[in-house]
Amino acid sequence: MVANEPTLERTLPMDQSLARAPRLESIDLLRGLVMVVMVLDHVRDFFGEINRNPTDLSQTSFALFFTRWVTHFCAPVFVFLAGTGAFLTGVRGRSKGELAKFLLIRGIWLIFLEITIVRFGLTFDPTFQFIPLIVFWAIGASMILLAPMVFLPTWLVGAFGLILIFGHNAFDGVSFEPGTTAAVVWGILHRPGLVGTVAGRSIFALYSLVPWVGVLAAGYAIGPVFRLDSRLRRMILMSLGFSAIVLFILLRWSNLYGDPQPWSIQDRSGFTMLSFINCQKYPPSLLYLSMTLGPALVFLGVFDRGAGRLGRPLVTLGRVPLFFYLLQWYLIHLLAIAVIALNGGSVGWMIGGGPFNAPKEYGYSLKVVYLMWGVSLALLYPASAWFAKIKRRGKYWWLSYF
Repeated sequence: MVANEPTLERTLPMDQSLARAPRLESIDLLRGLVMVVMVLDHVRDFFGEINRNPTDLSQTSFALFFTRWVTHFCAPVFVFLAGTGAFLTGVRGRSKGELAKFLLIRGIWLIFLEITIVRFGLTFDPTFQFIPLIVFWAIGASMILLAPMVFLPTWLVGAFGLILIFGHNAFDGVSFEPGTTAAVVWGILHRPGLVGTVAGRSIFALYSLVPWVGVLAAGYAIGPVFRLDSRLRRMILMSLGFSAIVLFILLRWSNLYGDPQPWSIQDRSGFTMLSFINCQKYPPSLLYLSMTLGPALVFLGVFDRGAGRLGRPLVTLGRVPLFFYLLQWYLIHLLAIAVIALNGGSVGWMIGGGPFNAPKEYGYSLKVVYLMWGVSLALLYPASAWFAKIKRRGKYWWLSYF
């Protein structure tokens, strides 16, 4: 960046105390909130009726639909805040070169965790016959791609991110012959699916990279806003959030662009609204991201006033997202095995495949799902609070990667 180039930080008033602060409480609070919601989604995967699609309007209910829909906020917020965190890491004592190195190593680390620790926690399969590439893969690969971009002006990184977010739906109709190199590359970049088999192990890319790279880049580009005076910061965040919400409503109403699944009038009362907000997650459409990141930006503005007593536990969780994420897979999986065994059922299918191997008749009611959500959180919080204390002391360099 040219030394005298105007930047957002130079042209607007900055909050100097924020620039010196080790953490931003609003970011941790929002991250902690979506982590709690995330656990609901994963508990539903292990305890719910796995063979029933909660967003298929022909077979869902209001309660089931919203149990799934509310969790749509998790992945976009995680990825977006990972980008914001990358920017703030760069302004807290790291040079551009050090930040690029950090992002590269952390990206590789997250991908490694995805195909090992996360994969095993999800399936309990020591042979690793099936390797899904999900959220850690998306964040890790996006960080690797962001690493060289930190040398560019921040606004240019943001423009690149917005181009990916707004433009990728223009290629929804593109496809290639299955099994070809082009199809594999396209599956990694844009269309989820089986991307190949390595040593007899199937690799399935559920999180296609193009839109997620855009989200991470957009999160990085909004980083300078968090260095502004708190009042101005809140105004910008909430203005951007409400603008994204309005964009979602207008584009979705028109059915012209932004999601391959148009909404329609439904026969059942109230289901038209469900159709309207039922946007595509794999890959995340422009409307899906507007619908989720818009409210997230508004919440960031609201949370900027402070967490309060009720928000403190969420802030604690938000400071140890990686530890929490890894632990919850194992805890939920073990709880599912325990509940099945206590009810006299066979647990063999849960060991070696997890919910992917669920029998057609398997699944508990939503009441049980929500009960086990509460049990999971009650067990996860003490361990997370303990690790947050360890991390806060910062005695070991490797803690920065958790």
